[in-house]
Amino acid sequence: METETPKKKVTGADLLGKALARQQVSTLFYLMGAPTYDAANACKAAGIRIIDARHEQGAAMMAQAYARVLGRPAVCMASSGPGAVNLASGLATALIDCAPVVALGGSSPVGQYGTGAFQEIDQVAVMRPVTKWSERVYDAKRIPQYVDMAFANAIAGKPGPVYLDLPGDVLDQEVDEDAIRWSKQPRTLARPAASAQQIARTLELLEKAKAPVLLTGSGILWSQASAELQKFVEATGIPFYTTPQGRGVLPEDHALFYGQARSAAYKEADLVIVLGTRLNYVFGHGRPPRFSPAAPFIRIDTDAGEINGTTKLELGIVGDARTVLEQLNAASAGRGLAARYSEWRAKLAAIERERAPKSEARLASDAVPIHPLRLCRELRDFLDRDAILVVDGQEILNYGRQTLNTYFPGHRLNSGPFGCMGVGVPFGVGAKAAKPDKQVVVLSGDGAFGMNGMEIDSAMRQKLPILVVVSLNGGWTADPDGKKPSRDLGYTRYDKMAEALGCHGEYVEQPGDIRAALERARLAVANGQTALVNVKTDWSARAETSNFARHMT
Repeated sequence: METETPKKKVTGADLLGKALARQQVSTLFYLMGAPTYDAANACKAAGIRIIDARHEQGAAMMAQAYARVLGRPAVCMASSGPGAVNLASGLATALIDCAPVVALGGSSPVGQYGTGAFQEIDQVAVMRPVTKWSERVYDAKRIPQYVDMAFANAIAGKPGPVYLDLPGDVLDQEVDEDAIRWSKQPRTLARPAASAQQIARTLELLEKAKAPVLLTGSGILWSQASAELQKFVEATGIPFYTTPQGRGVLPEDHALFYGQARSAAYKEADLVIVLGTRLNYVFGHGRPPRFSPAAPFIRIDTDAGEINGTTKLELGIVGDARTVLEQLNAASAGRGLAARYSEWRAKLAAIERERAPKSEARLASDAVPIHPLRLCRELRDFLDRDAILVVDGQEILNYGRQTLNTYFPGHRLNSGPFGCMGVGVPFGVGAKAAKPDKQVVVLSGDGAFGMNGMEIDSAMRQKLPILVVVSLNGGWTADPDGKKPSRDLGYTRYDKMAEALGCHGEYVEQPGDIRAALERARLAVANGQTALVNVKTDWSARAETSNFARHMT
């Protein structure tokens, strides 16, 4: 009598590692804890690098930065209960920022639900308001299917975070390997196109316009449409502007970017094309007085809901940014649109020439305490052209927005429209993991740094050297009138904290000393050491929301 060969068994944890590898995941941001130990080991066995954070919030933020820099979904994982719940603020940031983060959370065993098990809480319910999709796996055999669904939902339509709950007994469950149903191929991004009538109507509106502007955002990043955008802008001669999150989709020293003339361009435009971005508070919701009440709007977006809420909507196109730009480039060839807008460009250029020298003069202050604008100028002149810049905080965020340009897609990161402070160092670590060959610089306020500053330890331990520059103004926001309650944080020597963690530290009080400190920090980073430059700045300097400044050469 023949002996039946025993079927090979595999655990849910092993299936998770294999399923992620099939999705071409190479990096996992993680904070250890039960019941995900075996899952993490399975990921390592599948060739996935694990980068561990000091807080789950930081792990989620690292994943967001990694996704934004590379333009594809990134993965983070936490343990059960508070571990998983701690991911939520990072996932909320990714949701409002439209970043595809796949979050995995261990949870208490299904077999103990309702008994008051250790760390028992309905994590799926917690995650639903801060993700696009939140589900739980009840059968280990279905883990690959759920992982595939998670990735598909993260990139479908408007990208965003998703959450997959993994109970401990499901991860430990053994199943027959032959019973697993693997998908045949990875999911691909759908790229809906505009209709011929919509393209024709767009060109008709462009041929009527004399002063159009183009507003873009991070939809260009996720569609990988920078090349098509540049071709369209240069062929049509339309001035362009971006959201803070979309900066760098075209170089900000491009001839058709009139940063100093932004307000005039918005108010006087007679046609506004909004491509791959929302009309939220960043653009004054597209309403007067920011824009002319007579200006019609063209909206191009993968999300019909974004388009439908637009006032003064002349044309709405539900489509992928790259696909629609390819259609517009083909249809607009030979129509001579660039010549039509020459007077409009000349007007904006004149405003640019008039205002730029005044803006540059504001950056040259020798005042002590150091004015944040002087710190920004020194950093601007220090940065590599292809540096990845992360900016976090309140006053320094606004000053950085006005003075620091970006020239490559995905190389500018900040707290985004959700305004979540504390993203700076985690974003820097995630960006360095994504592009280890690039200079990664974090410019942070002291309050924002204090939230997740321990992640410089993660950078050191993971050999991901970044440069952190802290604007040390002694508290939360500026306080020129001295009336804000609970503002004071003191002038903390974060450079000493950095040194205690094995990082290179610098402390600066004189404006003339900033550049030398940055150069010493650059050398430390080149030698594999995370560096922190702590710069004491003027506590009373209040940033205004003003035009972006261009680097004068």
